[in-house]
Amino acid sequence: MRDAEESLRAALRRARAPSSDYDLNPDTVLPADRRLRPAGVLVPVLVEHGTARLFLTKRSSALKHHPGQIAFPGGKQEDGDADITAAALREAHEEIGLDPGNVDILGTLPAHETVTSFTITPVIGLIRTRFEPVAELGEVEEIFDVPLTHVLRSANFSVQSRRWRGTWRHYYIVPFGPYYIWGATARILRTMADAVAEVQ
Repeated sequence: MRDAEESLRAALRRARAPSSDYDLNPDTVLPADRRLRPAGVLVPVLVEHGTARLFLTKRSSALKHHPGQIAFPGGKQEDGDADITAAALREAHEEIGLDPGNVDILGTLPAHETVTSFTITPVIGLIRTRFEPVAELGEVEEIFDVPLTHVLRSANFSVQSRRWRGTWRHYYIVPFGPYYIWGATARILRTMADAVAEVQ
C-alpha cells in the first residue's frame, strides 16, 4: 500500500492549479457571471496483494446527461452534506455500495470545471478492505476497476476531438481495454498523472 499511497499523496502535494473541460480549448470565452454548482467525486483506490486498483463506473445509457460515459462515483453537493467530501462519500455509497466507513480520505485535488456548469472536487480515498460493488439501479450500468499505474502514466493519455455545439472540442482520453475514459474523468486523472510524474 505504501507505494500507491505515496504516489497519491505526491499528487495531492503537487497538483495545485484547477482544471477544466476547456483546458485544451483556449479560444473558448466563458461568461464571467456563470454560476457553477458544487459537486464531489470519489477517487476510490483499493490496494490488495501489492496492486492498487481504481474503481470507476459506466453511467447508464438511459440517463439524460452523459449517458454511457465513464465516471468517478459522485455527484452534486446536497444541503444535507456537511462538506464536499461528505457529498462524494454519500454518492459513492449510493452508486457503488461503498461504505463511507471503509474509506480513508487522503485529501482533495484542485477543482475541475465542466461544460455542464459544475465545479467538481475530486476526493482521493483509500479503500480499507475489499467490498462487494453494488451498482445503483437506473444510474450505473457497470462498475469496473483499472490498475492505478495505468492512469498514473502520462504516456497512456492522448488528445482527441469531436464537434460539440458547432465547434471542435479537444479532450484527453486514457482508454483501458473496452473502456473509453475521456472528458472530465480523464482530465482529472491527467492532473494526477502529471503531479506524480513531477516527483519521479
